[in-house]
Amino acid sequence: MFRRSIYKSPAELRSMRAAGAATAAALAEARRLLRPGATPLELDAAAERVIRGLGGRPNFQLVPDYRHTLCVSVDDDVVHGIPGERPFRAGDIVSVDGGAEVDGWNGDAAFTVVIPDPARPEVVAAREALSAVTEAALWQGIAALASARHLNEVGAAIEDRIRAEGQYGILTDYVGHGIGRTMHEEPPVFNYRVDRRGPAVKPGLVVAIEPMVVAGAVETFIRDDEWTVTTADGADAAHWEHSVAVHADGLWVLTAEDGGVAGLAPFGVVPVPIP
Repeated sequence: MFRRSIYKSPAELRSMRAAGAATAAALAEARRLLRPGATPLELDAAAERVIRGLGGRPNFQLVPDYRHTLCVSVDDDVVHGIPGERPFRAGDIVSVDGGAEVDGWNGDAAFTVVIPDPARPEVVAAREALSAVTEAALWQGIAALASARHLNEVGAAIEDRIRAEGQYGILTDYVGHGIGRTMHEEPPVFNYRVDRRGPAVKPGLVVAIEPMVVAGAVETFIRDDEWTVTTADGADAAHWEHSVAVHADGLWVLTAEDGGVAGLAPFGVVPVPIP
C-alpha cells in the first residue's frame, strides 16, 4: 500500500509558513484576551476571526464532531477542553491549543497562562512553576531536534528537563505528531524516552512537539463531554506546543512569531528562516 513520505520538499516547507503564521497570530490574540471575566468562547471566536482574516480556516473544526477553533483546558483539565461560557477566574491555570489550515497546509500550537491572583500567591507560584517547566521542556526538545540524528532523542531531552525540575508527571497516553497536509500525521513525537530511535532527523521533517505535564499522577479520564482529558487526582496540568520544520539550513519554529529565536537562545541554537 502506498504510504506518503513523512518528509516534505523545500517547496512544501515554504507552503507551510502561512499556516504556522496564522496559528501564531490566532493564539497571540487569544492570549491577549485571556483575563478574569473573559470566557473561553470569547477567545475561540477571536481566534477564528484572526485565522479567517488571514485566508485560512480553523483546522480543529475539521476534526469530526468538533466545532470550535480552540481547545481551552483549565486547572486539572490537561487537553481537549471544549470552550464554554464559564468566565476565567483569578488564579486559573489555562492551556489554549489551536491551529490553522492555509492552502491545504496545517499549523498547531499551544500555550499555558496562569492568571494572577494576589489573594493566593502560593497557588499561583506553584502553577507558574508547572507552566514554566513545561515550556522549558518544549524548548529543550526543540533545541535537541537541531542536532538530533533520530527523532526520539527529542523525547529524551524533554524528559530530562522535566525530571530535573521536580516531581512532575509526563503524560504518556498523549504525544506530539507529524504535521503537514493534515494536522495529525506520522511520526509520533514522544515526550519521554522510548526503546527505539524513531525516524531520521533530516530536511523535510515537520513535527508538532507538545509536552503535557501534570503536578501529580499521570492517570487521566475523559469527561462526559467525550473530549476533555482531566487528571484523575485533580492535579493541575500544563500544555505547550509548537510546529517545527527541519530544512537544509537548520530549523524554523513555524508557529512562533519570531521563528523560535527567543526560545532557543538559551540553548545556543539559532533558527534559520525557510528559504
